Amino acid sequence: MSQESRPRTSAGPPPAGTLYEDELGRGLRTADEHVFAAIYRRWGRVVHTMAVRSLGDADEAEDVTQQVFIGAWRGRAGFHPERGPLGAWLVGITRRKIVDALEARTRRLALVDSATRSARTRLPGSGPDEVLDRVLLVDELARLPRSQRDVLCLAFYGNLTQTEIAERTGMPLGTVKSHAHRGLHRLRRAIEQGRAGTPDA
Repeated sequence: MSQESRPRTSAGPPPAGTLYEDELGRGLRTADEHVFAAIYRRWGRVVHTMAVRSLGDADEAEDVTQQVFIGAWRGRAGFHPERGPLGAWLVGITRRKIVDALEARTRRLALVDSATRSARTRLPGSGPDEVLDRVLLVDELARLPRSQRDVLCLAFYGNLTQTEIAERTGMPLGTVKSHAHRGLHRLRRAIEQGRAGTPDA
């Protein structure tokens, strides 16, 4: 978070137990980081539970929970107490982020399915090593942790740079680079092992 966008700090953290919802809402609007921490403590579990029930995946639910509160902080100017309570506003953000996660999952599965069908179709002029590499690549890609798979799919099939991936996914650039490095290392190792285990013709 840049210094320009860092939340202003109050003299000291207010006691969370004495903060009512309208006070939390006012604190959010004034960018009080201690109040925002209280908001997370109060609604974090609710948001996470909603995400787990909708997505059925703990890792995706963690990602959605993080995205909800990042979105709430960045979009705090859009919270208007007169339109409804803070909790309902957060639930609305959660539902949108869950829909986004489900749509991303659908796109991801479609990419993997398309790549799998393409890799298993031997093209004219393709050598056996090239075909084997494509099959191994796609099979191993499907086995990667979801975060690594997402980054590599966007890079391989979406032709996105790491900076563009960070912008699209909301991940820090350093995290994108780390996922790409680890995923590529695992894919390279899988291809090497697959070749070594293939008997010569």
